[in-house]
Amino acid sequence: MADTTLGASAPARRVTSPGRLRRRYSLLSRRDKIVLGIMVAIPTLIQAVLIWIPTVLSVFLSFVRWNGLAFSDIHANGVANYTYVFRDYPDFWPALQHNVLWLVFLAVIATPIGLLLAILLDQNIRGTRIYQSIFFAPVMLSLVLIGVIWQLFYSQNNGLLNFLLGTSGTPRAIDWFGDSNINIWAALIAATWRHAGYVMILYLAGLKGVDPSLREAASLDGANAVQTFFRVVFPVMRPINIVIVVITIIESLRAFDIVYIINRGTNGLELLSVLVIKNLVGEGQVIGVGSALAVILLVVSLVPIVIYLSRTFKKDA
Repeated sequence: MADTTLGASAPARRVTSPGRLRRRYSLLSRRDKIVLGIMVAIPTLIQAVLIWIPTVLSVFLSFVRWNGLAFSDIHANGVANYTYVFRDYPDFWPALQHNVLWLVFLAVIATPIGLLLAILLDQNIRGTRIYQSIFFAPVMLSLVLIGVIWQLFYSQNNGLLNFLLGTSGTPRAIDWFGDSNINIWAALIAATWRHAGYVMILYLAGLKGVDPSLREAASLDGANAVQTFFRVVFPVMRPINIVIVVITIIESLRAFDIVYIINRGTNGLELLSVLVIKNLVGEGQVIGVGSALAVILLVVSLVPIVIYLSRTFKKDA
């Protein structure tokens, strides 16, 4: 009897459908969802039009023979374009070697210079803002303008470098950009001038974000400045390191403007990007070969990035 009375007096429970709960607790209104969809759709569309569609078309065109005039002239060519590039194209292997050299030089020389500048400017020295602006100034310049500036610096007859060496206007003047044995190194120094400033500002931002208590704890444990940096500070900046590795690889493989301004990427300055442009643009355009070179450049750039990122994130798993 007590059970029956208790059950009768208990309040009735409301049964709410899941759909009603979703409608009641939805954080986004219909307008918000439309705006969010537009914000996602527009960048995705731009990326598809400017990156993914051209990439897919390049892969397709690398397997055909086409003069670039009429679509009816497109004929299947199999792997003949790749065979030609690897076996018979005389500029391909020198260009690939120069790209690898470009990557190694930026990674081993330019990036450490940028890191060193960031460490020095992080010491709160007087005029640090001025120094940051000076070292970052080349990053704001276009690579074409940088090529022009370094042409004036390296000029055989009136260049500043030959003037400082005392050989300007004499038969002993060095043709820095004309000599195929040294022009690649001259171009790499010009590229380093810009890349080091870019790396500096990224590492400087990373250093500013490091928790000061980590350095204090390392100091209390007896670590000196060098040990504190490499064992405590540098590992904490892993996200910055990932960004810099990716940027360095991309910058080294897409290098084009400087060498094209110097001598149109010839006579010791051949690069894969220059070969792509030569085959895709101009009177002697070979669309299939140019597309094959573009696909090879894409693969060469993606392989080291994917390997590095997979190993980096695998450690966190």
